[in-house]
Amino acid sequence: MISRRLRSDSGQTLPIYIWLTGILLFSAFAFFAFAQAASARNGAQSAADAAALAAAQDSREELIDGLGLGIGDGDGWLDWLAGEGFTGDGAQVAAEQLAADNDSTVLGTVQPTTVNGYPGYKVEIRTRYTVGESIIPGTESKHAKAEATAVIQPRCEVDPDADPKKDVAFHCDGGEDFEIDPGDFTPEDLPDASVLFSVHLAD
Repeated sequence: MISRRLRSDSGQTLPIYIWLTGILLFSAFAFFAFAQAASARNGAQSAADAAALAAAQDSREELIDGLGLGIGDGDGWLDWLAGEGFTGDGAQVAAEQLAADNDSTVLGTVQPTTVNGYPGYKVEIRTRYTVGESIIPGTESKHAKAEATAVIQPRCEVDPDADPKKDVAFHCDGGEDFEIDPGDFTPEDLPDASVLFSVHLAD
């Protein structure tokens, strides 16, 4: 009698065990699918951040070149110091290169923008890779997308009454101060671009 009851209990437990095992396996595959998607999103965001920063850094270099050429040529060179006057012609190529380095593609054109009064670029990318196969249908052909905005922010100030044809004192973030004499200047006299302008992602 006892033996027969044990066999009956065992027969009832087996289907429950199989059902629980199936639930656990499904949960594990679902978790893996979400992890795949999160990884793709993170990769896309990193690519977008890099592309936007590359676009802004390219224009920062243009600002430095313009500032170096403008000093001594007239009284408008201080506009370059304020982050004005660049064309941004190389921003698209710079963004596309960094996106490609991160296995992604820039969607459309890099968009010039302004954040808190500072110039910058907005970039949208799509990954060349997909999320990958999972239990969720369609992920094998799903590409991740992301966008980012980078800003060029001047770091130095000059006296509003400064005469651009005479010595000009620069006071920069981080305590770096220097002077430029337009009458005795070469582009090599300028400090590193990062001293004059910061490039960062918009909040």
